[in-house]
Amino acid sequence: MLRRWLFADQLGPHFLDDPRQPVLLVESKAVFRRRVFHRQKAHLILSALRHRAAELGEQAVHVRSEAYADALRQLDEPVDVCHPTSRRARQLVTSLDQVTVRGARGFVTSSADFAAWADDRRGALRLDDFYRDARQRHGVLMDGAEPAGGRWNLDADNHQPPPEHEARLDVPPPPAPVEDEIDAGVRADLDRWAAEGIRFVGRDGPRLFPATRVEALARLRHFVRYRLPISGPYADAMLAADPFMAHSALSPAFNLGLLHPIEAVRRAERAYRDGAAPLGSTEWFIRQLMGWRDYGWHLYWYFDAGDRGNGRPAPRRSLPEWFTGLDAGAVGARCLADVLAGVRDRGWVHHIPRLMVLGNYGLQRGWHSSELVDWFHRCFVDGYEWALTANVAGMSQYADLGRMTTRPYAADGPYLHRMSDYCGGCRYDPDRRLGPDACPFTAGYWAFLDRARERLHGNARMSRAVQQLDRLDDLPEVVSQERERGSLAP
Repeated sequence: MLRRWLFADQLGPHFLDDPRQPVLLVESKAVFRRRVFHRQKAHLILSALRHRAAELGEQAVHVRSEAYADALRQLDEPVDVCHPTSRRARQLVTSLDQVTVRGARGFVTSSADFAAWADDRRGALRLDDFYRDARQRHGVLMDGAEPAGGRWNLDADNHQPPPEHEARLDVPPPPAPVEDEIDAGVRADLDRWAAEGIRFVGRDGPRLFPATRVEALARLRHFVRYRLPISGPYADAMLAADPFMAHSALSPAFNLGLLHPIEAVRRAERAYRDGAAPLGSTEWFIRQLMGWRDYGWHLYWYFDAGDRGNGRPAPRRSLPEWFTGLDAGAVGARCLADVLAGVRDRGWVHHIPRLMVLGNYGLQRGWHSSELVDWFHRCFVDGYEWALTANVAGMSQYADLGRMTTRPYAADGPYLHRMSDYCGGCRYDPDRRLGPDACPFTAGYWAFLDRARERLHGNARMSRAVQQLDRLDDLPEVVSQERERGSLAP
């Protein structure tokens, strides 16, 4: 049996053919030299890899080297590796001697099944169609030939604003990881690397996310019991004092390979069948895992992943320094300041702040989608290129002009006011689009639509909004105002 080379996002037992298979684990310092990662992301990755090495003991060879190729030369024996999660990593493993590449793991639908499904549709690929096919193929939330409850998608039961006059949802906090001597060693190494000139962004802090399978399973059990039941209704809601809301915050564990998505899917479905979770919340959670997550992974490989937005419906601007530096103190808009501070302090915010605050603002300002993909990759503990190319470039920034989604995810201040508690006490008025009190999201929304109207012509889901442009008497002033605002912190 060949020794299995495990990347740091392939750390679960499902990446081994046999529990006794010999393993190679490599820490490449060059990875951290090339890009400025969030300090907490670097800590989580190294902690997870070193914890896995400790679990495996003599079964694993753990090499700390400058580059992956150096470690392979040092080992000097044939290895195999599961299909890596980026094109750059795939190019690396296929270029090395004595390395055999196996199929991808860690997703519900196989690459062959997705390719067969996609080829049959001749380019007309939609998440809903893929999700239905996956549910049927794997027998998830099915009552015979019909979907449980008679509907495939129960979002109509969700999308609720946060509860009024409540600062936090009434759910117990998830079990917190307990740092150990491995974490202490990681922190000391990162301090030393920083002193040597390797740069990081964001604040250091106690590890917030699982670095072992035991921790990840405990977090999964807690979510299914306490948070899954209300995760659907409040999936799109935001509260400044409750950054986790009812979300599982398990994406780092899935993306490190500590959990397989199908085991979480089966646990959630069992909770529904046992009457412990409503169908609407269960269906929403399952759709994120075997729908959106798998869909993003397969689209990354099925399409040309090198195209991160050459056809975006907006001029492209570089990301401003206040944004890339996570300078939340420079931002006056309460929603954007709080979300940026969450990235700075935790390396994580849930999917709605990512999509409807960070991504929405970048879309409105015409920021370069490839730079935004890179920023999310470096600054989020769960950020990986395969996920972000689809979800940021395709979904959030509409840079593929509809190849992944049927409309750009642009929203104005009133939407943020309805779905959060941010607007109370903010210096900006969500209902104003012109003047010193104009909400940058409201004004930016109309300026974006004006800039993109030709590209959005014929988009049925945006036609009403585009038609409203001609009814705005102050549109020229709004466009001029937002052009002058440019990349200044709002």
